[in-house]
Amino acid sequence: MKKLRAWIEAMRLRTLPVSVAGVLCAFAFAKFDGESDYVPGWLCLCFAILAQIASNFANEYYDFKGGLDKAGRVGPRRGVTEGDISAKAMKVATFMVLGLACLIGCSLIYWGGAWLMAVGAFIAIGVIAYSAGPYPLSHHGLGEMAVILFFGVIPVNFTYYLMCGCFDSQVALASLSMGLMGANVLIVNNYRDVNDDREVGKNTLCVKLGRSATANIYLANGVIAIGLMAKTWIGIGGAWMVIPAAYLAIHFALYATIRRRDGAKLNPMLGATAMTMLCYVLAFLATAITISKF
Repeated sequence: MKKLRAWIEAMRLRTLPVSVAGVLCAFAFAKFDGESDYVPGWLCLCFAILAQIASNFANEYYDFKGGLDKAGRVGPRRGVTEGDISAKAMKVATFMVLGLACLIGCSLIYWGGAWLMAVGAFIAIGVIAYSAGPYPLSHHGLGEMAVILFFGVIPVNFTYYLMCGCFDSQVALASLSMGLMGANVLIVNNYRDVNDDREVGKNTLCVKLGRSATANIYLANGVIAIGLMAKTWIGIGGAWMVIPAAYLAIHFALYATIRRRDGAKLNPMLGATAMTMLCYVLAFLATAITISKF
């Protein structure tokens, strides 16, 4: 039971809403456009979740191998560092989950063509490059940019493409919106871990800029994210406008709370940021489903 809990913790379930939200955002736009073939969309959802789990496993393994984790850290318990999971088992699990994601990705060739293999290969490389390689993105202040690309731009645009057969400018703006919201989850994580990261030389954005500037980026990301979808929401109009307004209200409340907290007290804020993003997208999807019925 203890080992099972360690593996579940390594999956970082609190962060998984980020990968789910991006795909569901594409679902909503496809629904607005009257698409009814959701099979490629569901496959994209499975791919996205597995790719994120593989990334989380890789992050734990490579940070351990690089000496960047220590026992008793402020954040969630690291199974490999604490001895609950062997490094070898984590490495095997990383590539097994990534391999399963790639198999699912290959099935999408049926809808999108063989050229999608290049996109899949790029994502697979990104899963590892986030924590490993000659220039690990998460160690050089580029983690947030990686999230914007791999959890916003790519999943939203390509899920929509596979479901609708084209790209769309409003979907592209929404993909950046999802990326910024997702990046905020990482910002909370690095905001919490800034002292531990600084000690081991892990130069996250928060280490580079400091806590105050990073918190302000968190605030700006949420506001810009809603601004990027303003045209979409204005087009919908009516009482549905309460959805982006509610997101902003919650976002400002989370920002104020984050500024007052430190260390382990920030752990709930990570999950709250991810869930706020997911609830916003679910509300957007519900809007699309409701409107498409009339």
